[in-house]
Amino acid sequence: MLKKFIQNEEGATAIEYGLIAAGIAVAIAAAVFALGSRLNALFGSVKDKI
Repeated sequence: MLKKFIQNEEGATAIEYGLIAAGIAVAIAAAVFALGSRLNALFGSVKDKI
């Protein structure tokens, strides 16, 4: 039973997927932070023109 537990890689796969999801979340947050002020200015400009 212990041998099967050690050879089981399902937990490792779940951790890998979690790390990938965390990396994607960090990338999205960085993109929003970098582009947020520019998008805010763009929408403000459009609002003023309307």
